[in-house]
Amino acid sequence: MRKSLLRFLLHRLRGAAVFAALLFAQAAVAQDITLTARDGGLALNGQLVSFDGEFYRIETVYGGLTVAAEGVICDGPACPNLTAPLAVIDVVGPEGPAGRLLEPLFAGFAASRSLGFVPGEVAEVRDPATGQTLARIRFLPMDDDAALAAVLSRRASLTIGFVPHSALRNHTLGLEALVPIVAASNMFSVIRSTDLAAALSGRVTNWQEIGGPDMPIVVHGLADGVALAAPIRARVGGMPAGPRHFDAATLAAVVARDPWAVALTGRSEQGAARALPLTDACDFPYAATPLAIKAEDYPLTAPLFMGVGRYRQPLLLREFLEYLASDTAAAAVVGAGYIDRSLGFAPLTQDGARLLGAIRNAGAGVDLAALQRLAAAMTGGQRLSLTFRFQDGSTQLDAHSADNLADLARHIGAGRFAGQDLVLAGFSDGSGAADVNLALSKNRADAVRAALMALAPDLTEAQLPQVKAFGEALPMACDTTATGRQINRRVELWLHPRPSAAP
Repeated sequence: MRKSLLRFLLHRLRGAAVFAALLFAQAAVAQDITLTARDGGLALNGQLVSFDGEFYRIETVYGGLTVAAEGVICDGPACPNLTAPLAVIDVVGPEGPAGRLLEPLFAGFAASRSLGFVPGEVAEVRDPATGQTLARIRFLPMDDDAALAAVLSRRASLTIGFVPHSALRNHTLGLEALVPIVAASNMFSVIRSTDLAAALSGRVTNWQEIGGPDMPIVVHGLADGVALAAPIRARVGGMPAGPRHFDAATLAAVVARDPWAVALTGRSEQGAARALPLTDACDFPYAATPLAIKAEDYPLTAPLFMGVGRYRQPLLLREFLEYLASDTAAAAVVGAGYIDRSLGFAPLTQDGARLLGAIRNAGAGVDLAALQRLAAAMTGGQRLSLTFRFQDGSTQLDAHSADNLADLARHIGAGRFAGQDLVLAGFSDGSGAADVNLALSKNRADAVRAALMALAPDLTEAQLPQVKAFGEALPMACDTTATGRQINRRVELWLHPRPSAAP
């Protein structure tokens, strides 16, 4: 009897769900309920802990159990109303991106399900036929640590911000490029990343020290708690005492009026200030192009994340997170001023700077034969924006790359690359012996392929990417800095037309 009961409790029925499945988890008063199988053959008594519109969570003499709502009838005062539920969705995080993105994202999500959306401080999703409010959505501003605690304790549904939380499942909404900004009257036309870092950290305090006039450098920054403050601090470290601003728009406006001021901010937030082009110490250009930002080749790329708890999520939340990969969600991201995560393509031989950099900065272990093999592999192909990098000192993909892998699996499964060959091209930095670096680059590409196979086990061998490794043969940044080495350690995704079969 006990085994059959547990089999019943663990059975998950699939099929069309009532709209009650579009709920976020709602805590219930602990009261006795009875769940009876729809055929009347079995009844289970317990205290209702929660109902998310799809599953009941109850405490019984057998312990905590989860029961699919479609398979049972609920009886008791704590049973939820299955016909007129109200979802309360609280999104938490620093102010900034939420104000630009949440409304268009939820409006698009509602429209995709033929529901009405009413904007406001507390936005509402409504049934257009009855006018009934089905969900209320609000944003509660708080710093990243408080936002994490709120989701972990289930006092909030989602976080939004530029900090990924390892305790949550992170979904990349879009990407922001952090750019140095100065006034239009500032005489610098370009700045090396090492000089910028020295200025922002206070190691140099006069423009003359980095090739400018004899005037003090005034470093502006964002106050703690502003959304972009965390990714800026992560890249710059400590900043000297100076003006701090409580929103990015004010920071940009002040910098634009001061010829001796400098700041780091989001590209979408530069306002009237001028973005100062970057190079690295080896004069590799750091161009903040959409492809470079999507591939995180631009070193100051800041992914924007939405975080969700690592526990059972209600159907609405799962569907909303799936919606974030849609074209309409990408349009909302672009409309908010960010770079979306849609696929970017560029001919592999279009960017001559990459090949020139490879030749100019080739190490002693990169001979002509290695460069010729690289050039032959690149000819006729395209580079996709999906690029893979790993957490420091780990074979674990970083949060953005994990999302890229899920995107790749989805695109392959949908037949996006039918009739073409995919290649995972592994690269390393230039530190160490060339043969060791070549092996490391192959190991990284093999690791991405293995992760793809684990994520999408139904893919056929013909659908899976080939693996090629080139070691240190195509540097994109200077190996003298940690940032440059991190950029160079990557696995790129290439696309080649499949040769037609001979007649």
